[in-house]
Amino acid sequence: MKLHELEKNIGAKQRKKRVGRGPGSGLGKTCGRGQKGQKSRSGGSINPVFEGGQLPLYRRLPKRGFSNALFKKEYAVINVSDLNIFDDGTVVTPALLKEKGIVKKQLNGIKILGNGTLNKKLTIQAHKFSSSALEKIKVSGSKAEVI
Repeated sequence: MKLHELEKNIGAKQRKKRVGRGPGSGLGKTCGRGQKGQKSRSGGSINPVFEGGQLPLYRRLPKRGFSNALFKKEYAVINVSDLNIFDDGTVVTPALLKEKGIVKKQLNGIKILGNGTLNKKLTIQAHKFSSSALEKIKVSGSKAEVI
């Protein structure tokens, strides 16, 4: 077998369906969608969960248990390396972080994570600190204050 003798397997390459292209294609007029109805319209698709008006499965099954997801606290996270933009001796507060554009939304507070290194001596005020962040803050000679 030579390179110029290679061919695709039978049925591996199919022609693109060109709908609405005259009498020869077999897909003229309604373009293979059938007559009328929601599925024949453009953008007309039915939700896969919809059961034709029958009471859906998710409503037929009994609900059990309790989820605490509604009360979950979400923190705006920043890394220790992001704090290098401040000058030595600066008191870094959530308001200052928002003003500088490091944090967009404060959510339920700010959490400092330990990715990267801190090269400045700062006083950092935040709601939470990871253990690695606290370690790196101490090594740099900075202070961490929990609000």
